[in-house]
Amino acid sequence: MTENYFNYFTEIEDHFQRARGTGLFLLSPLDWALIEAWKNAGIPLEAVLRGIDQAFDKWRSRPPRGRIQMVNSLAYCAQAIAAEVQAMLDGRPSKPSAAAAPFSLEDVRAFVARNAATLRRAGLEELAGPLEALPLEALYSDLEQLEQRLTAIEEKMIARLRSDAPEEALFEARRTLDRELKPYRGKMSAEQLSMLEKQFLERKLLENRGLPRLSLFYLHT
Repeated sequence: MTENYFNYFTEIEDHFQRARGTGLFLLSPLDWALIEAWKNAGIPLEAVLRGIDQAFDKWRSRPPRGRIQMVNSLAYCAQAIAAEVQAMLDGRPSKPSAAAAPFSLEDVRAFVARNAATLRRAGLEELAGPLEALPLEALYSDLEQLEQRLTAIEEKMIARLRSDAPEEALFEARRTLDRELKPYRGKMSAEQLSMLEKQFLERKLLENRGLPRLSLFYLHT
C-alpha cells in the first residue's frame, strides 16, 4: 500500500465506512479525536486500516446473537490497531518512500489565507500575522517543515483557548467524552485514553470558538 501522509483522516474515515458497510455513517467527535491521537502518536496509516479490518472480521465471526449491536465507533477497533502496530514493530518493516502531496501550492496558499482571515475575525491577530508571513513557496518543497511551522502556530492558538476557556466549558467537554467513551474504555490503555482526552478537548475548544485546524491534514477535510 502506498501511504499518503496527508490523506490520513479521509483514508481512515472511508475505510471504516466500507468495513462497516454503511457509506453514509458519520464519524463522531470522539472518532475524529481518536484519529488525531493516532496521527500525533505516529501510528502508520497501514496499521490503522489493518486493525479496522481485523476488528470487523472478529465481530463478523461471532454468532448472530453476538452481533445485535453494530460497531458504532472507531474506539471498538483500538485494541486491534494496537496489535497491528506491535506486529509492524516486531517485523521492522522498511520505511515507505514519501508520497507526493495531494494538493498544489495554490491549495496551500488558499488554505492559509482562509485560516488567517478566520483568526483575524476572532481577534487573534498575533496568530494571523505569523500565519500569513510563512514563506509558503519556499516551504512547499519541504512539507515536513511547513507542517511543523503550522503546528507551532496551532499549539499557541490552543494554549490561548485553554487559558481563556471557562472551567464549566472544560468540565462539560470532559463529561461528554466520558459518556461517549464509556463502552470502549476496556479496549484502550491509559496512554491511549490520555491522548484521546487531550485531542477531544482541543477539538471542543476550537469548535466552541469556530476556529480552524491549521495542520495540512485538514486541508481537504
